Amino acid sequence: MAKAKTAYVCTECGAHSVKWAGQCPDCGAWNTLTQTTISAAPAASGPALAATTLDALPADIETRHATGFGEFDRVLGGGLVPGAVTLLGGDPGVGKSTLLQQVSASLMQSLPVCYATGEESLRQIGQRSKRLGLDAAAMNLLADTSLENVLDQARRCAARVLVIDSIQTMTCEHLPSAPGSVAQLREGVGRIVQFAKQNEVSVFVIGHVTKEGAIAGPRVVEHMVDTVLYFESDPSSRYTMIRSVKNRFGASGEMGVFAMTETGFREVSNPSAIFLSRESVDEPGSVVSVAWEGSRPLLVEIQALVADGSSNYPKRLAQGVDQNRLALLLAVLQKHGSLAVSDEDVFVNVVGGLRIGETAVDLPTLLAIVSSFRDRAAPERLVCFGEIGLAGEIRPVKFGTERITAAAKQGFTTAIVPVGNVPKRAPDSIKVIGVRRLSDALDAAW
Repeated sequence: MAKAKTAYVCTECGAHSVKWAGQCPDCGAWNTLTQTTISAAPAASGPALAATTLDALPADIETRHATGFGEFDRVLGGGLVPGAVTLLGGDPGVGKSTLLQQVSASLMQSLPVCYATGEESLRQIGQRSKRLGLDAAAMNLLADTSLENVLDQARRCAARVLVIDSIQTMTCEHLPSAPGSVAQLREGVGRIVQFAKQNEVSVFVIGHVTKEGAIAGPRVVEHMVDTVLYFESDPSSRYTMIRSVKNRFGASGEMGVFAMTETGFREVSNPSAIFLSRESVDEPGSVVSVAWEGSRPLLVEIQALVADGSSNYPKRLAQGVDQNRLALLLAVLQKHGSLAVSDEDVFVNVVGGLRIGETAVDLPTLLAIVSSFRDRAAPERLVCFGEIGLAGEIRPVKFGTERITAAAKQGFTTAIVPVGNVPKRAPDSIKVIGVRRLSDALDAAW
């Protein structure tokens, strides 16, 4: 038997080194090089797979399985795909295990499910199932940290869905490194992907996150799986959002909204309702916009507060929108809107804890700031959207007609939009005002 070769691998970036050093030569991190096996005795290989053609594939190649949660199916791209590997990450205590246990109980009605955990005991899983009121008495449960045994047991019980909670606790027996190390994660995810593809088993993998909010471990883990989902939760809110940052079977950036109750997660069928505060829309500094999340429009309320500066350095604070973008918009407002707020403290917030990354909220952000500065509320039942350029022009955004239609369904009667987004035939219940420049938008609003 050939002697296994060893090397030193950085736990931060995954770089290899032939000898130990106090500092990683690639990323510069200190005390991160750990010894690991890079070449062990060759394992017994199975029979080679033969090539096939598209017409030889089964007729049900487009089959998707409903998870019992419409919002979760939306994030997955329309349902669960056989053989797909989904990585689910989020902060501790956000509800990753709770959601997947509810999804497993729903899928078990039509598919055999195996739930493997390396963090909890079987008694704890049973207690959670009873607390949530789940009908999952026949679910296959396993409490083990050996990845080889987990995959073997899933194969023996003919599971079509496998849940692994979590990947950081699983170990490959032939690797001497500690659980959660770069080598263990890379090898473990590779085996899971191979198992899922060859056996057409849908696998959910829970992953821990770092303090920055990214999945702990090497970036290659996210490249190997098919779908990457992140929990976005505000501790002060009872609503939780799950966003897709990668999806080979659907749109990236799709978002699902859930509410945490005593009996677990409950999907929110109309997310726009929770992001609109009817009591504050008629107050100065509040403007409603239509954001585009994934494949659907979402009505959100943009709030702004302009207050007298308390120091020589005015504050610029934004929650839910890009703070650097806020500084740019304030400069445009001063140049092309004839409104100077350089000595004022400006605070901007998106109601509900939602984070918006698109530029369609530029116009409502500035209108909210002007409304607060002038202490004049925006017209009743007004909605607006549009990107603002440095020359003060208002540029069109994607899916303008769909945004206007969604606003009309929510009862809004006036829309201020870029000229390029004015539809040829707007809904009869809403008046659409097309504007070309920031000054035109300010005149139209007041």
